[in-house]
Amino acid sequence: MVDGELVTADTEVSDLKREQKKADSDVDQVRQRKNRNQQRMDSGQVTSPRDLENLQHEIGSLDRRISDLEDAELEVMERLEAAEVVQAELQVRADAFAGRQSELEATRDATLKELDEQRATVGDQRATVAAELPDDLVALYLKVRERNGGIGAGPLVGKRCMGCRMELPPSELSIIKTTPADVVLRHEECGRILVRTPETTL
Repeated sequence: MVDGELVTADTEVSDLKREQKKADSDVDQVRQRKNRNQQRMDSGQVTSPRDLENLQHEIGSLDRRISDLEDAELEVMERLEAAEVVQAELQVRADAFAGRQSELEATRDATLKELDEQRATVGDQRATVAAELPDDLVALYLKVRERNGGIGAGPLVGKRCMGCRMELPPSELSIIKTTPADVVLRHEECGRILVRTPETTL
């Protein structure tokens, strides 16, 4: 939003600078012509009364033309000054946004780096744990994980499977209660492997 407004302001300032340059040139050209006429009169080169009258009339016309051009020049200068104020304000805002964006990008990059490091650490820990488990259990976990959106097991906290967040019915809890600790448990509803924890309530 600010960048678009700044481009518009830059364009307006550039256009007004060109307009002011043209106005300056127009005033200068008319002033030079008047000076040449004035020099001819002052030098005495023009002796004919009629020519002198015409020259004086032209000088008067050029004076009025210079006045009109200077008014137009002043108006352009005022518009340019106002446009440059807006341009400067927008530039400050754009610089502030750019600085904030750089900060956010740096924070994002640092967070992504930290997540990558955590992912690598967890991956190493997972590989270490998997190496200590029976191959058939690892294969089962991977199969269930693929079928359940990346979550193949969940701790049984209280009476709830934290893999799917559903509470187990009393009948299923009774079976789990009598099942030996070394037997792999599965939640009948979601199919995930259930991991008994100290928070399990049976």
